Amino acid sequence: MKIFIIFIFSIFYTNVTFTQTDSVINVKDIEVLTGSWYGSLTYLDYSTNKPYTMPADVDISRIPNENKFIFKNSYPDEPAANSADTVILSADGKMIGNEKVKSLNLLDNGNKEIITEYNDVDGNDKKNAVIRHIYLVSKDIFIIRKDVKFEGESEWIKRHEYSYKRTKP
Repeated sequence: MKIFIIFIFSIFYTNVTFTQTDSVINVKDIEVLTGSWYGSLTYLDYSTNKPYTMPADVDISRIPNENKFIFKNSYPDEPAANSADTVILSADGKMIGNEKVKSLNLLDNGNKEIITEYNDVDGNDKKNAVIRHIYLVSKDIFIIRKDVKFEGESEWIKRHEYSYKRTKP
């Protein structure tokens, strides 16, 4: 699994005002995520074009004195899919791994929204696409949303979303 099955955000907040604060992030923006998170992954099955939801958890730790975080992803119903990824923040705060930070927004409710984009391939046909991750970060909620816009298309597709809370359901 890719590093950024980590930050998918649902837009379940209505009437939220977005305030652009910066286009770079720092360790403190991510460090609030250290610890255990419990939730689910909902993804679009391209073969059926229907969403599928399954339990998903993540344990996040920071490598001391570095801009690196370890994400240990676990799937209680599919343990063979468990994985661990290292997430690296660039020293200048403009990149998360290979993803360019497009914006950092402070929402009215105090949560932070980080949006990244990069070019890659996606789908069963491995088509060229722009991949956008939207990360919603707070001390109690962590959501990672992956949107895909295929080359030559104008519409974004919600590919998948991880939705986590600190407490086990």
